[in-house]
Parts: sequence; C-alpha cells; structure tokens
Amino acid sequence: MKKKNLTDSFSLKGKIAVVTGTTKGLGQAIAQALLESGAVVVALDRSDNSYLPKISKSLGGVFKRIKVDLLQAEESDLAKIIISVKQEFSRLDILVNNAGISRRGEVEAFSGQDWQDVLKVNLTVPFYLSKAAAKIFIKQKSGKIINLASMLSFQGGIRVPSYAVSKHGIVGLTKSFANGLGKYGINVNAIAPGFMATDLTLPLQKDEKRNEAILQRISLGRWGNGSDLKGVVLFLASAMSDYLNGAIIPVDGGYLSA
Repeated sequence: MKKKNLTDSFSLKGKIAVVTGTTKGLGQAIAQALLESGAVVVALDRSDNSYLPKISKSLGGVFKRIKVDLLQAEESDLAKIIISVKQEFSRLDILVNNAGISRRGEVEAFSGQDWQDVLKVNLTVPFYLSKAAAKIFIKQKSGKIINLASMLSFQGGIRVPSYAVSKHGIVGLTKSFANGLGKYGINVNAIAPGFMATDLTLPLQKDEKRNEAILQRISLGRWGNGSDLKGVVLFLASAMSDYLNGAIIPVDGGYLSA
C-alpha cells in the first residue's frame, strides 16, 4: 500500500462541498481552492457567474450552482437543498458558510429591517445550513463546517451594528456546534478574515482617512484578498485539521497583533 505524503493529506478528491456566496470575492476564491484540491463544489447563490464553471472544466472537476436567495429562504428550503445534495452525490463532507451582507448607518437611527436582513443572511442561514448538514454528518461520523467570521467578531466596528453582531454570533455558533458535534467526529471551525479588498469593504477603501488608519495597523501593509484564504480553507476542509475544533483563525495580515 502506497504511503500517503503530506500533499495527499490536503487532497479533497472525492469530497463533496457546499459553499454559499461564490459569485465573487472571498466565496469565489474559497470555491476555487476546493475545486483545485479535487472537491466537488455545490454553490448556493442568487446569481450566475461563468468564472467557476470555467475553472472547474479546466480542472476536469465538478461544479454545480443551485440558485437561492438566502435572504428569502426559509429553514425548510435550505434543509431540502442539503438533502438534495446528499441524494445526488451520496454524501456530504464540507459546508462553508461564506455568504454575507452588510448595511451601514448610525446606531441611533439604524433601521429594524436592515438589522433583520443582515442577521438573517449572516447568522440565521448558517445556523439553518449547519443544522441540516449536521444530520448527515452525524450518520457519516465525519464532516467539516467552516464558518466565515470577521475582524468584527472581536470589535464593534463603526456604523455596522448588525454586521458586527452577526459576526460575534458566528463565533458563538461555531463554538456551540463544535461542542455539540465533536463527539461524532465532526469539526466546526471559523476563519476571521481581516480587511479584505472586496465589494463589501469598498466604502472603507474609498475613505482616505479610514483606509490609511487600517493600513497603518496591518503589519504586512496591505489589504488582503481571496487568495489569502485558500491555504487555511484547505487546511480546515482536509484531514490535516482533524484535531482542531471550535477554533477562530484570524487571517488578517497582523491586524490583531497591533
């Protein structure tokens, strides 16, 4: 029998992954990393994008997109999607709760609708999907849940109260599910990206004073991008993280150490 080398341990060949929010930004990079490591990727998105299908085709892999508006989806809708993935591919191995939205406003005037919308997509949907995936993982006695936290899992932020609360909640969700599912051989961890150059952070990038203050605190001296998450995603999705549970891993260029 051929002995596995270190590269083999990071391989996701034959694994089935569900990833939310892959049309651009961090989610697109995460899905691409999983595809490049051999996983079948099922994306839950509200819009189409030709980039990942092209990448998948070039790799000889499998990419499938299921159209769903996470803001409007009910728990039963998401449970049915997870069940359908398991039925089509005979198993489910990885769930990445990446999709997120943000709304900005002063705390004293922040609208109830903006509060509810952000909490729904950023926290309630990950709970629904994790709960549905957990039922499959428990029967398999294996599975990986990877949540996307944030620097605002540790801070209050400015003019983004619902986003900050949702990302604090993701930390609690991660630890709670890790505690509840660890006995079944299921790993639940989170990545806390630092300041990433995405559409979500455009207002900060365009604000000269805020941009300068952020860069001064990042020891690596630059905003991050989706490619900076690929390594940690593959680690958390692979057998190399089998003894890691309930961890929140910052990928922030040194922001938190300042």
